[in-house]
Amino acid sequence: MPRRRVWILVFLFLLATINYVDRVALSVAAAPISAELGIDKVQLGYLFSSFLWLYVVCLVPMGWLVDRLGTRAVNAGGMALWSAATVATGMVASLPALIATRVVMGIGEATTYPAAGRVIREWVPARERALATTIFNAGAYFGPAVGGLVLASLVASAGWRAAFYACGAIGFIWLAAWLIWFRQPEEARWLSEEERRMVLRERAGTQASGGEPAMGVLQLLRAPAMIGMMLTQGCAVYTQYLFLTWLPNYLQTERGMTMLKSGAVMVLPYLGAVVITIILGRISDALLTPQAVADGRRRTMVVATMLCAAVILAVPFVNNVVLVLLLIMVALGGVASAVGLNISLLNDLLRSAPDTGRATGLLILGGNVFGILAPVVTGYAVEATGGFNAAFVIAGLLLVCGALASFLLARKPIEPAGAVALAQARPV
Repeated sequence: MPRRRVWILVFLFLLATINYVDRVALSVAAAPISAELGIDKVQLGYLFSSFLWLYVVCLVPMGWLVDRLGTRAVNAGGMALWSAATVATGMVASLPALIATRVVMGIGEATTYPAAGRVIREWVPARERALATTIFNAGAYFGPAVGGLVLASLVASAGWRAAFYACGAIGFIWLAAWLIWFRQPEEARWLSEEERRMVLRERAGTQASGGEPAMGVLQLLRAPAMIGMMLTQGCAVYTQYLFLTWLPNYLQTERGMTMLKSGAVMVLPYLGAVVITIILGRISDALLTPQAVADGRRRTMVVATMLCAAVILAVPFVNNVVLVLLLIMVALGGVASAVGLNISLLNDLLRSAPDTGRATGLLILGGNVFGILAPVVTGYAVEATGGFNAAFVIAGLLLVCGALASFLLARKPIEPAGAVALAQARPV
């Protein structure tokens, strides 16, 4: 049977790719922007984090909008807003204006993960969920790989402003394709009837109770598993943003690379992370039975990948550039896998389908509260110590803490408080 639903994964992969190309553009162009606008290291740290300031505030409201208005409209609006802001970034002439465009970009990008989480819930059978989520999240690493190579060349040849114009244009192309072809599986004309019936039949997996009434944000936050997954997400995303914002600068200032060489070199760990996360997502789906998925056993893979990413602790003790890049690749692969599998784990444990957008928004909120801190803390650490070693140690310790949070807290389903008592009261 042809799997036409693969086009949904293509859409989601490209959505995350464009999202992160736009984010990394500032990192790649940081040197010429800093020189033109007179920005120091501490100011640069705040600038790197600025798009997250309203991003984190908007995640849960955007999740609510996804649950109310649907994924097609909300994803389209988000892409249009952040692509316009990216184009506007290329027009600024001062640090405050640059920060303003990044803040607006963050508002638009807040739609991506809540909407994608619900798309996966609606389109993907539970037995394929980890692979689908890791393919989507792999775009967050493929984007920096492409950005590191292509944008560095574009900045060097045409100037940093041209890079932002190009990024914005790509977003509008994706938007046009999304509006033309994306529909719910019940409505998509390009989907065969046989595959449509299979998707509608199997997307809930063993969780036939996926029709539970909505819990709302406060009830979601009362669930220990929700808190545990938010903490795990935060500890993983801290390392992700450390590399996303500071890796080009690290390679240029501490490893003596030119901007073009650093852009080419950072492709390797990011592409390696894409391969690692997709393979581990496939393994996770293959190893887990439907009952194990419903019981939240995917947390074992989340813990393992978080601990794998903690190899970043070894970077301060290594001088060989090739080995450093290998360690960064393993760390990025572990983080990418942990983030994707953690989103899958949320869908595994969440019993109320109407809460998917809000719950995903909360999860990404937990991640990006830490993400806000990563560029700023790293900026202060580099300024205070004259190097990146302390920044790597902080990230490694947080990864270990995130593994503990998943292991100890992400154990029980997320469902209304009365549901457990009702289930226990039912005769066997």
